[in-house]
Amino acid sequence: MKTRKLLPFALAAALVALPLAAAAQDEDDASEEASMLSWNAAIATDYMFRGVSQTDGEASLQLGADLGFDNGLYVGAWGSNVDFGAGGPDVEIDTYIGWNVDLSDRWNLDLMLNRYNYIGEQDGYGDIDYNEFIGVLALDETWSFTLGYTNDVYALDDDGFYYAVGGSFDLGYDWGLDVTVGHSTFGSSTGIEDYSDFSFSFNRDFGPVNAAIGYYATDSEGDVNFGDAADNRFMLTLSIGG
Repeated sequence: MKTRKLLPFALAAALVALPLAAAAQDEDDASEEASMLSWNAAIATDYMFRGVSQTDGEASLQLGADLGFDNGLYVGAWGSNVDFGAGGPDVEIDTYIGWNVDLSDRWNLDLMLNRYNYIGEQDGYGDIDYNEFIGVLALDETWSFTLGYTNDVYALDDDGFYYAVGGSFDLGYDWGLDVTVGHSTFGSSTGIEDYSDFSFSFNRDFGPVNAAIGYYATDSEGDVNFGDAADNRFMLTLSIGG
């Protein structure tokens, strides 16, 4: 008798609670999906890549999004306008897949395969799309050591390596400083000279917007390779993300 009377009550209580539990589960699922997805957007007075302007010194609009998973795997895409001269592409879209893992409390490893896709070039300009493997070893979220390798740099069917050391420092009063020193080497058949690049930038958050002013430079071999595009210059970037 007691069992017969309690079962209907317990079932009714469970049915009343079910929509609340389902709503809570939906919220948890939505929160989990939101945490997996991140995005970024920026407007800048230039687009600098390893010390070289990719927009012929003009402004750039940049958009990106990543989807990350609990096991450290991630996929994403990032794009910007570019200008490599007459007949060249108008847009660069990078598509990538990678794996990020904490090796210890202090060390983090990020391994990524990136595809540089260029869109909008005229017939006869040639295909300049290529892949690059990039590994970054980070220490204490301050120092980073980068190695990049491609067997088809700038779609020239030869090797290219990139080595860099970077540092990100908290200066106090909500200001940060980022510094990078890099060196690029190229296979002999490319006809491109090895060169070094250097940059530093100061940044600060203003509400949801991060503002950064940076200085970018290459050595004399960078000027030989890329002409005015490798001239030393300042760049202002305003970015947001979530």
